[in-house]
Amino acid sequence: MTITYSCIANGRAVLAELALTGGSYQEAAATVLKLVLLRAEPKTIIHMGSFVYHTLFIDGITYLCASDNTLDTITPSAFLKNVSETFLRNPLMAREHFSPSNAVAADFQQVLGKYMMKYNKNQDDSSMSTLRSQVTDVKNVLTQNIDKILENEERLNIFSDKTANLQTTACLTTLARSSRKMLKRNVDV
Repeated sequence: MTITYSCIANGRAVLAELALTGGSYQEAAATVLKLVLLRAEPKTIIHMGSFVYHTLFIDGITYLCASDNTLDTITPSAFLKNVSETFLRNPLMAREHFSPSNAVAADFQQVLGKYMMKYNKNQDDSSMSTLRSQVTDVKNVLTQNIDKILENEERLNIFSDKTANLQTTACLTTLARSSRKMLKRNVDV
């Protein structure tokens, strides 16, 4: 999952935004912002095109991000929560959010970028740790299977040895019987 776009808006007015990839997010974001204002729900998830738009609506301010994964809702929610907390903690942002200056928008673009990179990197790390875990699991299963094969080979060797010993004993017993019969015939004659 990758967060590819994020913005902060007061009503329909975008205060700060950042797109990590090319694309026309503004039109989709405008539609999502309109829907968020109509619904006035604290959290919204909207599927539009190949992206999923997640929103957090607090005190008239909408925090929005677009991701490319429909299954993951936890990461975008955590991202939006961190962005909103940072925005609300900053007194300059809180005062200026009704009439943003270019400086505020530029400063907060950097904040959006920092959080986007952080959450996207965490996803990469998570994917790598999942992959490493799967490789370790496969190695463990292979090791167990090799151990079982070696145990089975050992049992097979023991079984083969016992079979060989039984064959030898059977041959010796047959020879002994034949020898006794011959001796008994020779003694009887």
